[in-house]
Amino acid sequence: MKIFSRLNLLRVALLIAATTIVLLLVPRADHQSYTYELNQPWKYPLLTADFDTPILRDSTSARIIKDSIADNFIPFAKKLDGVASNYTQLFSRHIAEETSPTDARILTRLLAEVYAEGIVSPDLYNYISRGNNRKYRALRQSSESDQVVNTLDGDDLLTQKQAFDRIDSLYALATNTSRHQLPAGVARAINAALVPDIVLDTVTDEKYRNQEYLNATGALGVIKKGQRIVDRGEIITSQIFTNLNTYQEMMISRQSNTSSHTYYYIGQALYILLCWVLLYLFLWLYRSTFYNNLRHMTFLITFITLFTAIATLVLEYNPVMLYVVPFSAIPVIVMVFFDSRTAIFSLITTVLLMALIATYQFEFIVLELTAGMCATFSIRHLSKRSQLLRTAAITFLAYSFAYFTLTLATNGNLSHFTPRLLLIFLFNSLILSFAYVLILVIEKVFGFTSMVTLVELSDINNPLLRRLAEEAPGTFQHSMQVSTIASEAARAIGANTQLVRTGALYHDIGKMESPVFFTENQHGVNPHAGLAPETSARKIISHVTYGLTLASKAKLPQVIKDFIAEHHGKGITKYFYNTAVNESNGRPVDRSLFQYPGPNPRSRETAILMMADSVEAASRSLSDYSQQNIDNLVDKIIDGQIADGLLKESPLSFADVETIKNTFKKRLATIYHTRVAYPELKKDASPT
Repeated sequence: MKIFSRLNLLRVALLIAATTIVLLLVPRADHQSYTYELNQPWKYPLLTADFDTPILRDSTSARIIKDSIADNFIPFAKKLDGVASNYTQLFSRHIAEETSPTDARILTRLLAEVYAEGIVSPDLYNYISRGNNRKYRALRQSSESDQVVNTLDGDDLLTQKQAFDRIDSLYALATNTSRHQLPAGVARAINAALVPDIVLDTVTDEKYRNQEYLNATGALGVIKKGQRIVDRGEIITSQIFTNLNTYQEMMISRQSNTSSHTYYYIGQALYILLCWVLLYLFLWLYRSTFYNNLRHMTFLITFITLFTAIATLVLEYNPVMLYVVPFSAIPVIVMVFFDSRTAIFSLITTVLLMALIATYQFEFIVLELTAGMCATFSIRHLSKRSQLLRTAAITFLAYSFAYFTLTLATNGNLSHFTPRLLLIFLFNSLILSFAYVLILVIEKVFGFTSMVTLVELSDINNPLLRRLAEEAPGTFQHSMQVSTIASEAARAIGANTQLVRTGALYHDIGKMESPVFFTENQHGVNPHAGLAPETSARKIISHVTYGLTLASKAKLPQVIKDFIAEHHGKGITKYFYNTAVNESNGRPVDRSLFQYPGPNPRSRETAILMMADSVEAASRSLSDYSQQNIDNLVDKIIDGQIADGLLKESPLSFADVETIKNTFKKRLATIYHTRVAYPELKKDASPT
């Protein structure tokens, strides 16, 4: 095997890509990282300060103080210079066109008076109205360098509407009129001239507000270097939680300029790489079939990487919610397409990857491995959706029991047992019960075939099988018999029983094109009579190619197509080939005209089908179904296939072949057992 083969390079590229993705997702840490939760016990040894650390208020107290400051804070406002004079002059010029000179002077004077009191902006008015004392503050320059803060009464300020109403009422008094409404032109002019000149001073307001907030965020004291921050078993109160956060932030800040960042980064990368390498080694040593299949490797690495990515994002959102992620779905789904050992090793790899960043690593590893393994053990072969419900229930019980046990083991009592986690475990299990949807998606994306799909395809009410039963009933019965004996043989050697059973049902669907040309469908008339051997052979061989065409139209999985293509391998139609040789009178006969397209069986399951197909068909020609004749028939056919090299590409061992032979012999003897002859009733005898 070449070290730098294309397959090896692709494996390495897959390894590097997976390591890089996980490394980029893992939160960075430049120091000893602690994971802790509010109102939970500190699970690490005594933690003392490595440097002086300020004691800040806890978030709850700080928020209460900030809220109180915000409720009682008196806003700052400022008067906009030039607004009153500019708009008063514009109004004076404009109003002269709308009314008499006397009224124009009165209105101009009234506008100047309301500007003297101040017109407040809507946002500042709403701000002042929310307060209890309806005050506002303004800065006044007392000298060239000093400023004085004046607190003023907000009730003296006018809104634009109040200013308009004031002018309206005073104008009526000044002119001794009783009208209740200003002329339209005058009203429009006044409205246009009323512009707020007292607005919120955002810069000063924010400056003084932040100064008052320092009372909430300022340090209450200092934890001196070497003093205790928290001890093992101590409940993390709001204040301790804040102290820990402050200590962690200062640790990061102090170490940001050191080389430790690089070392932590390298350490995380090596840890992630180690997890992947262990998985690679397992597949290389114990699952070479999967290891040598790039599609299988791509699925496995991609699936674990995506699960790790999702779990990391959930952890960033809320550490406790990590237990919502159904890690138990990993072994369940992997087992559907691979096997239980690969499933468990995939679970271990994922849990180890997540343990790098999980809260309370020991607890996380124990809970996820316990639940994941119980899920794996509860579902050996997924053939029905209802099995996932049972697995989900078992997973919930496993989580709950493991959590109960860990709480007792680490605390010695149940005082820290959190019922809320049980609800999270329940939600986790409910998500697991929907893994069936993910299985269907994986089937479509990666072209895999699950046990559930095989069970559905083996239903004889499937349209293709129902059509086979109607158009070629003899072939259908033959396929049923082959399915029975082949699945027994598969069970005997530990092959995929359901795959063999389903493949056997579809292996001869191509005979529907011309069913009468096959012996099992003939009823006295043989259409091969009068045909050249080459023509007859072509009709027989065509059932393979036509079967593949039907399978493609019906969108059957590739694993089923393999049974159709490989059940004759590259064998020849011996009956017609021998006939052609016998009739050739010494002329050479082209063997390729009588040879099936193949390929030869490349899996244990298709090899079993080849043997079962030939044995079942030949058994119909026996005139005496004694055990000896059956044994001789099975040995002759299978030994002949081995001699012809039809099984050399399959992974069957000699021991497997012997087991298969013995299974066929027992099964055929059961099918063709001697039946007891019922006695005839004598005519002179009468029943009592």
